Amino acid sequence: MITFFVSLVALVVGFIVYGTVVEKVFGIEPDRQTPAITKSDGVDYVPMKPWRIFLVQFLNIAGLGPIFGAIMGIFFGPAAFLWIVLGTIFGGGVHDYLSGMMSVRSGGVSLPDIIGNQLGKTMKFFMRILSLLLLILLTTTFLSGPASLLQGLAPLPASGTMPMVWVLIIFGYYVLATILPVDKLIGRFYPIFGALLLFMGFGIMVIMIGWHSTEMPELTDGLYNRATDGMPLFPMMFVSIACGAISGFHGTQSPLMARCITNERQGRWIFYGAMVAEGILALIWAAAAGTFFANPEEGVYGIDGLQQFAAEHQGANIAALVVDRVSRSWLGIIGGILAIVGVIAAPITSGDTALRSARLIVADFLNLDQRPVVKRLMIAFPLFAMVFGMVFVDFGIVWRYFSWTNQTLAVFTLWAGTLFLYKHSRYRYGYLMALIPALFMTMVCTSYIFIAKEGLHLPAELRWIGYVVAACVTVLLLTLFVLHTQKN
Repeated sequence: MITFFVSLVALVVGFIVYGTVVEKVFGIEPDRQTPAITKSDGVDYVPMKPWRIFLVQFLNIAGLGPIFGAIMGIFFGPAAFLWIVLGTIFGGGVHDYLSGMMSVRSGGVSLPDIIGNQLGKTMKFFMRILSLLLLILLTTTFLSGPASLLQGLAPLPASGTMPMVWVLIIFGYYVLATILPVDKLIGRFYPIFGALLLFMGFGIMVIMIGWHSTEMPELTDGLYNRATDGMPLFPMMFVSIACGAISGFHGTQSPLMARCITNERQGRWIFYGAMVAEGILALIWAAAAGTFFANPEEGVYGIDGLQQFAAEHQGANIAALVVDRVSRSWLGIIGGILAIVGVIAAPITSGDTALRSARLIVADFLNLDQRPVVKRLMIAFPLFAMVFGMVFVDFGIVWRYFSWTNQTLAVFTLWAGTLFLYKHSRYRYGYLMALIPALFMTMVCTSYIFIAKEGLHLPAELRWIGYVVAACVTVLLLTLFVLHTQKN
């Protein structure tokens, strides 16, 4: 329990202390008018109350990421706690804050334009493609997954293994959420779902601390790799736990709320704060998954019990099963209801905002006014068609490529943030705040290509090649940055 409490306190203190540092390094201007005011259009640029924006931002970036990712991450052992804490404070919080505030300063533009403004027109074009690919993959993932779960609860006519009726119902909802003004559906109902997701996590934490504290994993158990599939802790754990530490998807969502805040002072609470809230949720679920299956009387520790449970249910969605078992056992009937909200509603509400982000990225590229509904539909329908077509691709393939694309997008966002701070921060070395996590995530994503099963999948004795190449790429990018700063 000591590890959990120290991690929890560290996240809160990180928000208070390092979040304030991040805000000062960026240099907010409370008197500057935000895009929500200067570009108010009643559709995407809509002023909203800060507490409402926070809950929408939290739900948008959360989805299933801090739950499923944290559960899969704890398979690697207590080292997952360190990554959740350090990744959230020094990586994810910085990434989300910079992506949101750079959007505010740039008139509410989408992520590809944010990155392109710093890294050039060629990179802007590339990021448009990468961002749209990520958002389409994510929407597909968060469409077919909940549809399959709903099919298990309420079977409806299916096409092969795909529950098409549920797919069409969710898809119809996506159309509405993508087209309607942001305050009509998202701004009105998503704060409720965001609050429920937080309440669910709080309930799990209370039960875990009150009745199972002695069974919780500790850092003193050892930081060695506990994974049984032969995959190394680095870089695999750092991709498995994405949304609970750092996630490129967040950078596509922050501009949505950057178009709604009314003062730059709100940025730390909304962007950095929502990331810390997500880190806390990930911490809770990592600890719960590593605790629930413990059986001290038989000498079975939590993570070992989790490994045994996974071995008994090979081929199943282990994370979803863990959520279901923990919620129903520890929270009873209420837990079952909350589990449905967490496992089904959360990804649906992230999927629709992903489509909305995709629409805005295309609109920024084509310079199309989004106030007329016809122009919104012109962009949205091709996106809908692509997502619907991807539903028929194997879910496992979609998810694997989404994971890597997600973290790679974070790398580009951090490099863009590094250059932005170098140019605009009044602190000489303020850019280090983004440069250090940019270098680390460059190493993670590059080595992942060589080691992961969906990549080159080098055998264990040749993985050193992947690490060497990743180190060379990281050093090369650092060298290019240094040369750039010397010229300017």
